[in-house]
Amino acid sequence: MSSLRDLPVATLQFYVTAPYACSYLSSRKARSQVATPNHLITSELYGDLVQMGFRRSGAFAYRPYCDGCRECIPLRIPVGEFEANRTQRRLLRRHKDQLLIQREPLQFRDEHYRLYQAYQSHRHAGGGMDQDSRDQYAQFLLQSRVSTELISFRQPDGELAMVSIVDRLPDGLSAVYTFYNPLKPQTSFGTYGILWQILECQRLGLSYLYLGYWISGSKKMAYKAGFRPSEMLVYGQWRRVQDLQEPQESP
Repeated sequence: MSSLRDLPVATLQFYVTAPYACSYLSSRKARSQVATPNHLITSELYGDLVQMGFRRSGAFAYRPYCDGCRECIPLRIPVGEFEANRTQRRLLRRHKDQLLIQREPLQFRDEHYRLYQAYQSHRHAGGGMDQDSRDQYAQFLLQSRVSTELISFRQPDGELAMVSIVDRLPDGLSAVYTFYNPLKPQTSFGTYGILWQILECQRLGLSYLYLGYWISGSKKMAYKAGFRPSEMLVYGQWRRVQDLQEPQESP
């Protein structure tokens, strides 16, 4: 794996943020390493950064850089080797003809924002994101300097069920964020969203779906163990995962 010194844009610089409350491990403080200036980060360069463990939040590319903690481990799915288990195959059949897929412009819509608020209030109450204003929502999900798509999933009656935002990279797709109707827990919309992204990678001839970070001590991350095989970025090398624990609940 290349080091930061080997990036194709030599003008990139990196700074570390001040400590802030960790969103996943409540007893800890987090810090991030941020790549700047962000206007130089093209889709191709961002693909290099993602391979090195960076993620995107709005216009900013970052990766965890915490003092004394290395719990956040980048995770990706080699989609050419993915095999859906029985539950996932059933879920794919269930939603194939029930959810209508629509690609929409990356812009603010009240309908999307209401669904986002409902999801955050139900899934992440008390974590701060459940209080996101319109501007915070837009800065988080609708600002992008790379190739990004917003995909909406609607029920046959037109009701918005789920929204997924994904970045197109040279070698794969990066799952930015997915939110869905939290009042229908038996639908497993979140799991279906990841399955759809895996199939989309396969359709586009891409190699990987990047799923962000795996944190073994976070129940919010448990669902990622259900997609196999997977690879983790460990000491600068992507390595096959053998021992992820089974998810305790579907997203």
